[in-house]
Amino acid sequence: MLPKQKIAMIVICIFIFTYILDLVRRRRLREEYSWLWLLISLMLFILVIKYNWLVVLSRLLGVVLPTSTLFLGALIFLMILSVQFSVRISNLTNQVKNLVQENALLSDKIKEIKESCET
Repeated sequence: MLPKQKIAMIVICIFIFTYILDLVRRRRLREEYSWLWLLISLMLFILVIKYNWLVVLSRLLGVVLPTSTLFLGALIFLMILSVQFSVRISNLTNQVKNLVQENALLSDKIKEIKESCET
């Protein structure tokens, strides 16, 4: 890896790490999601510093270029993240449906009570 590429990647890793910490500090990102992003930025930082580890990993996977290994890792990470968010959205959809049904039942009950008080 060229020195300019290494410096650029280190700066990007540090930026991502500090940005995630800032999002958590300002409560725009929950802690349960932040650990994943922090872990990924640390892993990228380590792979940039220890580039030979990335080369060894590429050889173990049978990949010609180490950058292809990074792209493969990023693709797998995004797929796992998409599945996790799909599961989360499905759970939230079920919760909203249940809340709407409970709200309708409670509204009907309140209407019945009001009608019985008026008579």
